[in-house]
Amino acid sequence: MGWGCRRALCGVLLFLFGSLATGVQAAELDTLIKVGADKTAAAQASQRRIDSTAQQSDKLLRQFQLVNKQIEGLQVYNAQLTRQIDNQRQTMADIAESVENAALIERQIVPLSLNMLDALAQFIRLDLPFKITERQGSIEQVRENMDSARFSAAEKSRQVLELYAIESEYSATIEQFDGVLAIAGRQRQGVFLRIGRIALLFQTADQSVTEVWNKDSGQWQTVAAGEYRRAVADAIRMAKKQAPLDMIKLPIAPPLGATRSDSAAQVVS
Repeated sequence: MGWGCRRALCGVLLFLFGSLATGVQAAELDTLIKVGADKTAAAQASQRRIDSTAQQSDKLLRQFQLVNKQIEGLQVYNAQLTRQIDNQRQTMADIAESVENAALIERQIVPLSLNMLDALAQFIRLDLPFKITERQGSIEQVRENMDSARFSAAEKSRQVLELYAIESEYSATIEQFDGVLAIAGRQRQGVFLRIGRIALLFQTADQSVTEVWNKDSGQWQTVAAGEYRRAVADAIRMAKKQAPLDMIKLPIAPPLGATRSDSAAQVVS
């Protein structure tokens, strides 16, 4: 083979080897590109998983924080409920004790009220004899109420205290009222005059008869016609609000231990 042929054959071989090398490089490049694309896709997929995991973690963290706040709120609420329950238990205990004490007090109120009525009735018997029927009737009415189931123990006690209040008012008031008094076996119509619990007097309409209650003897005593007749009449007018209040001189007994120069004493009506 000549030198020219050999040179041509070498060129062909070089071309073939060059083409082969170019094809191998292209294949390797495709492989590298594919591998790079696969890695990029894998990296993107991994990033997506990381992002998803991060989002889930953030979501779980927010849920955890929310649950923690709810737990804290529930703990505060439960503590408040515990205090309320303890307070209610104490209130229930206090109520139970009050009910027990109330039952005990209620059992004692009625006997005490009855004793107070007996004492008041005794007081009226020893007091000035004015409105005896009315006052004793009020006591008997309240005494009947003591046996009635319609009234509570508190109401029964209130009625007794009301009678005491009424009797107490008699000590600081002046009162006149029409009535009849038996004098020397004869019923005389006239006006009774009560000055607190200091004096109780009676005078007929024509002022011809004037009587005064004597505490010592427990009887009515006639006042001499010329004595105190005008004073008693003036006091009756004051009690009727027909005259202004003024000093009056009446035939009353002096206080215990006092010295009495005559049968009169001055009182303010």
